[in-house]
Amino acid sequence: MELKILEQYILGGIVATWLGFALIYVLGVKKSKPDDGLDLHKQTNELVRAQPRNDGAIDVIIVGAGVAGAALAYSLGKDGRRILVIERDLGLQDRIVGELLQPGGYMKLIDLGLEDCVEDIDAQKVFGYALFKDDKSTSLAYPLEKFTRDVAGRSFHNGRFVQRMREKAATVPNVRLEQGTVTSLIEEKGAVRGVRYKTKAGQDITANAPLTIVCDGCFSNLRRGLCKPEVDIPSSFAALLLKNCEAPYPNHGHVILADPSPILCYRISSTEIRCLVDIPGKKIPSVGNGEMALYLKTKVAPQIPFELRGGFIAAVDEGKIKTMANRSMPAAPQPTPGAILLGDSFNMRHPLTGGGMTVALSDVVIVRDLLRPLETLNDTIALCEYLNSFYTLRKPVASTINTLAGALYKVFSASPDEARTELRQACFDYLSLGGMFSSGPIALLSGLNPKPSSLVLHFFSVAIFGVGRLLLPFPSPQRTWLGVRLILDASGIILPILKAEGAAQMLLSSPANPAYYKSPF
Repeated sequence: MELKILEQYILGGIVATWLGFALIYVLGVKKSKPDDGLDLHKQTNELVRAQPRNDGAIDVIIVGAGVAGAALAYSLGKDGRRILVIERDLGLQDRIVGELLQPGGYMKLIDLGLEDCVEDIDAQKVFGYALFKDDKSTSLAYPLEKFTRDVAGRSFHNGRFVQRMREKAATVPNVRLEQGTVTSLIEEKGAVRGVRYKTKAGQDITANAPLTIVCDGCFSNLRRGLCKPEVDIPSSFAALLLKNCEAPYPNHGHVILADPSPILCYRISSTEIRCLVDIPGKKIPSVGNGEMALYLKTKVAPQIPFELRGGFIAAVDEGKIKTMANRSMPAAPQPTPGAILLGDSFNMRHPLTGGGMTVALSDVVIVRDLLRPLETLNDTIALCEYLNSFYTLRKPVASTINTLAGALYKVFSASPDEARTELRQACFDYLSLGGMFSSGPIALLSGLNPKPSSLVLHFFSVAIFGVGRLLLPFPSPQRTWLGVRLILDASGIILPILKAEGAAQMLLSSPANPAYYKSPF
């Protein structure tokens, strides 16, 4: 009976919250919906494509051949652009992030014709997440019922995936990949005209093109001047490879709500499970002097699910512990004629939700579709104004995933504050209810339903649910005050993130944007 009352209370709160956000969303869609124009997705074959030319000139320079750079090179090259890709190291990389691609990201791979890049690399299908807190666990399935059987998340060794994408890009005749280090952008009268780079052999080269796309990763030395970088490092990952052990929930990512912050586990090959231990703050135990191994064995291991604990301890004993700072950087572009930023060089979020590659591939699709109808890119001023629409068009996917990552990291982390602890428990219990209480949030996380308004709705629904738990069956002054603090705490988490993401543009953005349909040329 009490559960029935609680569910009714939750539903009532959700309906009330939804009405407000639905009104905002509908007004935003009506405001931005064009009366006419070319639908780039439905009429691809009728667009004016760039025709390959043999004069040796370059249409687009891409700095970096990671996930974003390689995907962009392939897609623009297939459209007839002459592409030069400059990558610092074209060898196989061994990274500890970029190993989980959400279903929404996989659908972008299909859109780009790159879905075969997850084949022959021992990639594992992912069908959802499992949450662990104390001695309880719950599974959250991706809402894949309406999609073909092959649509799911994928987890893999990042280096293998990136190499497959580079190989695919290299099959396009008008795409040239070159190993070298870009030292600077060439600027002339306020516009970027190309790049200077040093080849593997040490030769200094100048390359010119009407458009330079910088996607050289989180350590980019070119982003300054193209954006206003405000990089935050909330935590670091200690990474381990667990071998020959079975996860409690096969084909699921595992999120352990540990103390002091979450732990992630997911299979990246048929014999290996990646474990990422989040360590808050900028200072972490030293790997070299054994502090990290001691921390992982004494503090972390007891919180690892029993099925994985033996493999975890064995991995610590093996000593191959890698660390990486987790960076967060809101997108704050400074539109510059002749150049744009993509990928982690432009926008980063906490990797808790595994959304980075989904955002990057979504951005690649938008840029490809914007450039597709343009016969020439030579008018850099007009092109810059035209590409400004990219920053609005990316908002639904990018801002939803960015906000969710930042908010969930704070909610899932342990805190001595009683209100924050209640919010953390409320989130776990809310997701454990199943039905729309889990399918809605997991659709957001997966990139299958990138609606910022839906994100805000569910976030405050969790807060309302938490307050309801405190007030039932009978409210007391102490528990009522705790409920008020919970709402304030929830607001204090999400509102700063929404502000950084550009709340108004984020909530009112719509794919139906006139700038997306009209060529400036």
